[in-house]
Amino acid sequence: MGIEIERKFLVKNNQYRTESYSKNHIFQGYICSESGRTVRVRIKNDKGFITIKGPSANNGLSRFEWEQEIPVDGAKELLQLCGNALIEKYRYEVKSGKHVIEVDEFLGDNNGLVVAEIELDSENEDYLKPNWLGKEVTGERRYYNSMLIKNPFCKWEPEI
Repeated sequence: MGIEIERKFLVKNNQYRTESYSKNHIFQGYICSESGRTVRVRIKNDKGFITIKGPSANNGLSRFEWEQEIPVDGAKELLQLCGNALIEKYRYEVKSGKHVIEVDEFLGDNNGLVVAEIELDSENEDYLKPNWLGKEVTGERRYYNSMLIKNPFCKWEPEI
């Protein structure tokens, strides 16, 4: 915990599915999401988590993150505080060199959006880029999960 450094990419095809070693169902909500600070509650399969994130650096690569596992029943209760500020997705985990790439397939109002993230130890760290990774969207706020609850993918204008 501490500073989270990650790069975010769109995904070009579903090859990651055959390369993944793990698939998880995630349901998450936001108790607070303003001024770049978020308090998130998540249920990942049968485990609960609470996460606090600080504002992103100017380049979008890094920010403070604190996460703690909590009882799943407590997570379910806290999700009720989130109202409609909910995200549902499947997360695939794929080994790529010494890193793990997390690929999120969004459901509901964000169905059709597939985003991959890779966590790094430093902003300049090298990593292997599988051929299914597409355009880098690191720092583009509309791809933040906390923004997808406010402006879901189904409402986006098609890109030319």
